[in-house]
Amino acid sequence: MSGHLITLINGDGIGKEVIPAARRVLEALDLPLTFQDADAGFGTFERSGDALPPETIRLCEASDSILFGAAQSPLSKVAGYRSPILRLRQHFDLFANLRPAVGNGVDLLIVRENTEGMYSGRERLEDGGATAILERVITARASERITRAACEQAQRRRRKLTIVHKANVLKETCGLFRQTALMVTSAYPDLAVDELLVDTAALKLVQDARPFDVLVTTNLFGDILSDLAAGLTGGLGLAASANVGSGQIGVFEPVHGSAPDIAGQGTADPRAAILSAALLLDHLGYADQAARVRAVTYATPHTGSTAATTAGIIAALPTA
Repeated sequence: MSGHLITLINGDGIGKEVIPAARRVLEALDLPLTFQDADAGFGTFERSGDALPPETIRLCEASDSILFGAAQSPLSKVAGYRSPILRLRQHFDLFANLRPAVGNGVDLLIVRENTEGMYSGRERLEDGGATAILERVITARASERITRAACEQAQRRRRKLTIVHKANVLKETCGLFRQTALMVTSAYPDLAVDELLVDTAALKLVQDARPFDVLVTTNLFGDILSDLAAGLTGGLGLAASANVGSGQIGVFEPVHGSAPDIAGQGTADPRAAILSAALLLDHLGYADQAARVRAVTYATPHTGSTAATTAGIIAALPTA
């Protein structure tokens, strides 16, 4: 197998600690991987005026995939700032967000549409700022390709797919998503397909998430349900994600955020970043090594030290 070039973006906060930890794990596998570093995040924006500089985009375009740490997200609008993760998703058309949740007897995958919905950026103020308007965009094209991606994931797992929506209230937007998803799944007769309203799905996940296999849903619903699932399976310290599309390049990231309250203390849990690196390995075709990294990482408790937890995982890899 030919080698692969990985672009590492530490980003903000604990990203500067967990991405180097993930790199050390990848290097311990003795694979034909090479690495390059690039800058992005709110700190980059403060230094250069651009959270995702053109040079970073160029480096990402020249690589096989990207491992991204964390980006600080201001709670209020900052003129000129745009999320670098959202921009990377848009630039490479990474329409599928994959969020595995494993632990406490649960093994599920949430496949979230990544390009539209309530995160389409269509917001505006009216009435002199007294009214805020958000447009939710759902297209048949995006609904079709995210459902197809979810079906392909389900075929590699336990062959069960749950379509999550709110079509009883959002009759046009969720109605289109539901109708399109059911049309796509009809071409996969070997899958067991059901559907749930999003609030019912949340309830059932909390009651007993073990029967779930793959869930497919729209952008905001997937964002919320995937964090809920993380809370059921060990928390954000184990929450990895993949952003993938139809091309080779993907963006893989832990979803815990920049955690500025603990940044620089050496205590950040690196396992979500390492599990994201395992998803990257899967994407590049290193399935056996990805499985080893996952097995060891899930079996290794966080010691409270980034370096010690990383060292423990590396030490266990040869026997996995």
